[in-house]
Amino acid sequence: MTVRTRFAPSPTGYLHIGGARTALFCWLYARRHGGRFILRIEDTDRERSTDAAVQAIVDGMAWLGLKEDEGPFFQTQRYDRYRAVAADLLAKGHAYRCYCSRPELDEMRAAQTARKEKPRYDGRCRARRAPVGGAASVIRFKNPVDGQTVVDDAVKGRVVFDNHELDDLIIVRSDGNPTYNFCVVVDDMDMQVTHVIRGDDHLNNAPRQMNILVALDYPVPVYAHLPMILGPDGAKLSKRHGAVAVIQYREDGFLPEAVLNYLVRLGWSHGDQEIFSLEEMTRLFDITDVNASAAAINLDKLLWMNQHYIKEGEPERLGAELGWHLARLGVATGEGPALAAVVGAFRERAKTLKEMAEGARFFYEDFKDYEPKAAEKNLTPEAAPLLAAVRERLATVPEWTAAAAHAAIQQVADSHAAGKLGRVAQPVRVAIVGSGVSPPIDATLELLGRARALARLDRARSWIAAR
Repeated sequence: MTVRTRFAPSPTGYLHIGGARTALFCWLYARRHGGRFILRIEDTDRERSTDAAVQAIVDGMAWLGLKEDEGPFFQTQRYDRYRAVAADLLAKGHAYRCYCSRPELDEMRAAQTARKEKPRYDGRCRARRAPVGGAASVIRFKNPVDGQTVVDDAVKGRVVFDNHELDDLIIVRSDGNPTYNFCVVVDDMDMQVTHVIRGDDHLNNAPRQMNILVALDYPVPVYAHLPMILGPDGAKLSKRHGAVAVIQYREDGFLPEAVLNYLVRLGWSHGDQEIFSLEEMTRLFDITDVNASAAAINLDKLLWMNQHYIKEGEPERLGAELGWHLARLGVATGEGPALAAVVGAFRERAKTLKEMAEGARFFYEDFKDYEPKAAEKNLTPEAAPLLAAVRERLATVPEWTAAAAHAAIQQVADSHAAGKLGRVAQPVRVAIVGSGVSPPIDATLELLGRARALARLDRARSWIAAR
């Protein structure tokens, strides 16, 4: 048997962190077993589905690197198939037409509520043979009324549903359009899905879907319902916790490998290991090892992982991503140091690439103003002769290197500041960068280049003189 999994989001909103984890688990399980991963867009909710949401899903999956083997398939392009299967169920006696009006259904449910019963359709049209003149009809699936439906869930374990608690599901509406739960079943059958891995909010749909598959004489797939993701306070995940579009994580400066590593640890573990390459995830992941209890999001841990991947990542690739962030800031990088070299200068401290881009823009464009506190403390009349001495030495170094810059600053410190390097280096940093924070000043000067460095030292001295 070839393992076939599917990720089937509804395009009624962005691809959020919970959906991304489901996609990852589906992708990993298929990859580990040499199977196929299917992307299916469940867009039957036409009022809420949007093209923008579809694109957000596709973009998010592409950024994470979770490439589908088949698809994307769209349910709205398969309506004829759903109607044909519904007609077959009608013909075989597994479904029936229901002519109950809305007022009749409301009256039925009100009576059930008054009797303190669970409101559900009571099957009154099951035995009706003749159509009701002029009345619109829906098609309902004839669910078994006796016995139990057992979901042997790979995550939740054995879950038992009494069939008499399951009412007869509408599979085709009165306007001829199929319903979500029915489309899912037909799709899983046609796409030969062997493992349905999804959020546990779908667990109550499983018995109805299983019974339809049995009626269609098709093998029931393995179900694995993933626990929900909670906020750090234990409440339902919301935007204030980080429940944002996956692509927002890119915009916030996270690397896809960090997000994937973080997601795989939300409910799954392999001993005490925290850092996993994609190859390790694929080799080690098993859906039966997923914890049945809810996992809580921890953005501090995600930041820690992101910093790890920034430190360990290949500079050229990180440089390309840094260039993307600088472009979002409106910074052109055609003139200035190589992006990979800038990554090397910042990678030990930066937690995100957005933070790195904001800190690195001074390499490519002149800043408008000095950071007030840094300038007040460091660009003083006493600092002016130090800056002049550093400029004089930097102007004459034969090779523009970090080592030469360090030696020049040290020489000025030895002769003007009693050997205290910081008394010289910090004013130079503020003059060069505009603030009191940068990579090591010698590396910063090397990357900035001689011409820009000397010009900014001149600017700082003029600024001090004009105060």
